[in-house]
Amino acid sequence: MKISNIRILTLALCVAITGCASIVSKSDKLVTITSNPIGANFVVKKANGLSMTSGVTPATITLGASDGYFKPAKYVVEYTRKGVTQSVPLSATINGWYAGNILFGGLIGLLIVDPATGAMWKLNDTVIATFNQTTDITHGRKTLKIANLDQVPLALRGQLVAIR
Repeated sequence: MKISNIRILTLALCVAITGCASIVSKSDKLVTITSNPIGANFVVKKANGLSMTSGVTPATITLGASDGYFKPAKYVVEYTRKGVTQSVPLSATINGWYAGNILFGGLIGLLIVDPATGAMWKLNDTVIATFNQTTDITHGRKTLKIANLDQVPLALRGQLVAIR
């Protein structure tokens, strides 16, 4: 069976007007915000300080990977747990499927479709903050503090006593 020239032309036109990353991925990404231990409050802010969303870890949210034409999105996730605050940056990077425009999307995909839709960018699917855990045990007037070694100042590490 012979394929007509119109069908070949239509197929070529469809390929030419689409962007490869736009075909296989979206510009909005699901991102899991978590912490170790879980239960930290978080606020996701754009680089300009505008709050996007907030909640308690773990949570899965939707964020845009693009901040405009040829501009990757940049966020900061601010965690708070037991009075301790931690900030973790989240920036979009180039989507590997964007290179597929060399074969499928052509110049229109490279310069127009994927940059305009934001599909040329991707975000990490997980952002995590780790909080050092300490435990205080009080008996009468004495307090035993259990902490990770990296929480003990170098000047005091020589005074540590091993407990067996």
